Amino acid sequence: MRDPYTVLGVPRNADEKAIKSAYRKLAKAFHPDQNQDDPTAQAKFAEASGAYELLTDKDKRAQFDRGEIDASGQPNYAGFNPGAGRARQGAGPGAAFSAEDVLKEFMSGLSGQQRRPRGPQPGGAQWDPFIGTMGGSAARASAKGDDIAVVATASLEDANAAASVQVRMPSGKVLAVKLPEKVEDGQQIRLKGQGNASPMGGDPGDALVTVRFERHKLFRRDGLDLRVDVPITLYEAVLGAKVRVPTLDGSVELNLPAGIDTVKSLRLKGKGLYGQGDLFVNLKIKLPDTGDADLESLMRFWRDSKPYKVRD
Repeated sequence: MRDPYTVLGVPRNADEKAIKSAYRKLAKAFHPDQNQDDPTAQAKFAEASGAYELLTDKDKRAQFDRGEIDASGQPNYAGFNPGAGRARQGAGPGAAFSAEDVLKEFMSGLSGQQRRPRGPQPGGAQWDPFIGTMGGSAARASAKGDDIAVVATASLEDANAAASVQVRMPSGKVLAVKLPEKVEDGQQIRLKGQGNASPMGGDPGDALVTVRFERHKLFRRDGLDLRVDVPITLYEAVLGAKVRVPTLDGSVELNLPAGIDTVKSLRLKGKGLYGQGDLFVNLKIKLPDTGDADLESLMRFWRDSKPYKVRD
């Protein structure tokens, strides 16, 4: 991953407010739902999310600023001097220091330690190139693979029920991810061991899954509240009726009184997201798709004999 400050476009002394503001702009610009024709948008969105996660974690940010971890949150290798490695190779100060150079440092023994030959040693032990340089076998475990960032899309129904959603990893592998209770749009889930394999034989990295809510074909979300449009006929509005209204938990029956005022929304308490929000029903009178001579005649009679005002 790139430097998180560079990714978000903020200075190294940026406060949390500036970091959050920068992330929101990038999230809005690269949100997959808004860039379905751009195959690079999801990667840019995931990169921004990863940078935001690191810089808003005080401990991780401090470790990164001190050079203890890299931009993906993994520990930097300790015990060697990259500059010294370049000097031995006769490289100038601007030369690149590759992963191969790092591996050579390990295998040659760090801090002047002399390598011992492989094979059985007194007491039955075998020489390990990592022993004495980075704390023995624990060094292998510290060389984790890289984390990867992916996006999981969830319907409002899935989020409401804390269901499992499928996530396709960069490798093509498909995982079933259980959503947390009352998950929030933009929340991250860490899947241990589902990242990239370690080149040093250590533990694999993790997968950082950012949850994004799908745009619903019926409901509009306003925090925990939901809004939905329900069509009714002219005679249902005049005479009253029982109509079925969709909710996240299935349809419910709603009694409409005669002469219902369709300007005001009807509120169904506790039928919003997670049972904490409410559902607001907007009634929309729908006339027949084709003209009706009898209805037109009735409306002309009504207009001429019983006019009323609805506007000033």
